[in-house]
Order: sequence, then C-alpha cells, then structure tokens
Amino acid sequence: MEKETIRITVKLFATLRKDRFDVREMELAPETTVSDIISRLTLPEKEVSLVFINGRHAPFTQVLAGGDVLALFPPVGGG
Repeated sequence: MEKETIRITVKLFATLRKDRFDVREMELAPETTVSDIISRLTLPEKEVSLVFINGRHAPFTQVLAGGDVLALFPPVGGG
C-alpha cells in the first residue's frame, strides 16, 4: 500500500534563510502541522515570529494541506 503524502512550498525570510534556503518544496505526511515543519527544519520556535499559510496568518498548530504555501518570518525589528 502506497503512503499518502502532501506537497507544500516553504518560504523562509530574513535571518531564517541564513545557511538554509529561500524556497523549498517539501513532501509531507498528512496531518503535518506548522510546528512539525519548524522542528524538521531545526528552527528554534522562538526565532519564528510570524507564520502565514497562503498569505493568511496562521498558528503553529495549523495542519497543512496539499498545495499550501507556508511562509515563516523571524521577529521584525525596527526603530
């Protein structure tokens, strides 16, 4: 029996890109959450401040669906 998977696009921004990637397609098990992706990429959760799925704000607990575009941002500084 073939294992079911979903394909998403992950985009990292600003300091999260350092020594990683800008955009990557990933094949995942159904029921994968944003938090699962953050762990898989070995990103400390405290370094991820904003999460968007398909351009809309989402929580770390959000389950991803096939075709989703996940964007992860670090805390935004300014002055």
